[in-house]
Amino acid sequence: MLSLFSLKTMADSNFIDYVKFCSRSGAGGAGSLHFRREKHVPKGGPDGGDGGRGGHIILRGSAQLWTLLHLKYKKHVIAESGKSGEGGRRSGADGKDVILEVPLGTVAKDAETGEVRCEITEEGQEVILTKGGRGGLGNDHFKSATNQAPHYSQPGEPGIEEWIILELKLLADVGLVGFPNAGKSTLLASISAARPEIGDYPFTTLVPNLGVVGYRDDKSFVMADIPGIIEGAAEGKGLGIRFLRHIERNSILLFLIPADAADLKKQYQILVGELEKYNPELLDKKRILAISKSDMLDEELMEEMKAELPREIPSLFISSVSQFNLEKLKDLIWQAIQTA
Repeated sequence: MLSLFSLKTMADSNFIDYVKFCSRSGAGGAGSLHFRREKHVPKGGPDGGDGGRGGHIILRGSAQLWTLLHLKYKKHVIAESGKSGEGGRRSGADGKDVILEVPLGTVAKDAETGEVRCEITEEGQEVILTKGGRGGLGNDHFKSATNQAPHYSQPGEPGIEEWIILELKLLADVGLVGFPNAGKSTLLASISAARPEIGDYPFTTLVPNLGVVGYRDDKSFVMADIPGIIEGAAEGKGLGIRFLRHIERNSILLFLIPADAADLKKQYQILVGELEKYNPELLDKKRILAISKSDMLDEELMEEMKAELPREIPSLFISSVSQFNLEKLKDLIWQAIQTA
């Protein structure tokens, strides 16, 4: 019998944020070795045309995509080779490029070295991922005063074959950071049109969810609900580092800790520690702390709990169910975004 975790994983399998494939550009066409031969020109000069360029593999940003699912089963991406040149100085046709549309926030890496090749962050942005081989020059290019009948031309350059990794890092203004069951999905559902799955068991959220949050005067910002972090996530425990990379692209980090947590300060320190172990630069981002599920607290208890909270970042008690302080939270977030 499949476990609940397995069933949810299958249901959420449409979100793919990692793919690896072999990218092979086209070879350049050979230059032509040809001499002009016509009825009244028995010994014309060289007129071999150039070979066409091999096709590129190109990445193009698309705001209509939010997952790499369409590339999941593309294990080999192959562009056309260029055509050979012809006599009469006719150049061969270029090989057809292969254009891969990817969601904004996609990072391309060399699979062997881990080197970042490019990042796609804008609609319509195009980057040549694997360059096609240059076409060879025809013999027409090699004639000279001392060699008027060159009997050689260039071959085309070979294409490039390489393994590429594409990783998606969600682009959002605010990233929700918290342990499983901290109320992240409930908050996102309360203040946006997003409808993430909500349940009272760990790892309800197995894929990141994005929501557009409306603000005053028709303004808005994008919030990302990142699957819950646990202690040891940076070393691969729980859902591991699979989703930590999505936080790298968020301008603001909103830490969510439930009011019924045994130790608010300790939970916050663990979350910060996991981010620091994964990427110390994440601590340079602006942070806000929200204490969720605060509808169970009275004013006196909130005042007592405030003493436990870190003083270096703004904090607020909220309740997604009763809508308590949600407008104040949006004000805090908007102010932070403007100064990030």
